[in-house]
Amino acid sequence: MSGTPASESGASTPSGPAPGPAEDASTVLLSTTGRTARIVLNRPRALNALDHAMVRRIDAALAAWEHDPAVEAVVISGAGERGLCAGGDIRAIHDDARDGDGSAAAAFWRDEYHLNARIARYPKPYVALMDGFVMGGGVGVSAHGSVRVVTERSVVAMPETGIGFVPDVGGTHLLALAPGELGTYLALTGAYLDAGDALLTGLADHYVPSDALGALTDDLAALPVRDALARHVRPAPDGELARDREWIDACFSADTVEEIMRRLLAHGGPAAKETAETLLTKSPTSLKVTLAALRRARRLGPLERVLDQEYRVSCAALATHDLVEGIRAQVVDKDRDPHWSPATLAEVTDADVARFFAPLGDRELGLAPAGPTEEEAW
Repeated sequence: MSGTPASESGASTPSGPAPGPAEDASTVLLSTTGRTARIVLNRPRALNALDHAMVRRIDAALAAWEHDPAVEAVVISGAGERGLCAGGDIRAIHDDARDGDGSAAAAFWRDEYHLNARIARYPKPYVALMDGFVMGGGVGVSAHGSVRVVTERSVVAMPETGIGFVPDVGGTHLLALAPGELGTYLALTGAYLDAGDALLTGLADHYVPSDALGALTDDLAALPVRDALARHVRPAPDGELARDREWIDACFSADTVEEIMRRLLAHGGPAAKETAETLLTKSPTSLKVTLAALRRARRLGPLERVLDQEYRVSCAALATHDLVEGIRAQVVDKDRDPHWSPATLAEVTDADVARFFAPLGDRELGLAPAGPTEEEAW
């Protein structure tokens, strides 16, 4: 997929809100071409990772285009050849959690989760070109859209348990809706999905070869979305998850991480054993909180209520050892040797997990409409 924004080709005109004085418009390129408005995430050296200014710029553009009769659909893609978006700017979150009071990270998540909800309820077709890496926050700006396109290069994942965090950006909502226990498996392990598996789990809708994305984008500007897709959608290559459904469903349907581990080790198959070994490398606290968040998400219903819950969990994580340590090991020092605390599943108590879901008072995200409380749903 070409990373050249349409606005540089001479075929389109700049569109969207002007950036604020502290924001750099070059990190999110906005343009309109024919029927479509385009969003190009433009931090290719950082795998198009989202920072707060980018979130605000995307949200403002979507708000403006929602009421623009000339815009019939929105298309989001990533600059460069490596992916749509590899997630949020977790180094900034690490620094804020370690050296600050966490307020900057909390403010980023507040706006990011509002953006996720806007995308999910957007009244016009929102077409996400999920080529290359699509992880964490990248899932948030794509998988909630109404048209999600993957390619043979797609690598989709929610790998948060490996950095001492919990799937967010509505990820626990999306994964709770996946068939059987595939969502539980993906949330706990952080496993990477190819195009076929992204389609199977409901994180994508259509497969288009990557070398056809440019033509698809051109056709979207000239044709209704359905007609443009019909020209380019192809059958996806088979993924791997379908063949593993039996043991995944059997093992990951357990109510505790300890029981999931026991079932994996008792299964006897090499894939189950390898999965157990993978789980042992993740933050024990993150694993337990993630499982609780997923089970709760199934009962909470609408995305907005799940995002409210995720905001509580994310803010609580800022005060933990594991978030700072996990990002340090994976991104800052890159020694890939995190030292989790508590270090074992047995040391993570029910009270430890419950603290992540404690109400925030006047700091709540407040996206959900009035209705039963989270505790009543749980």
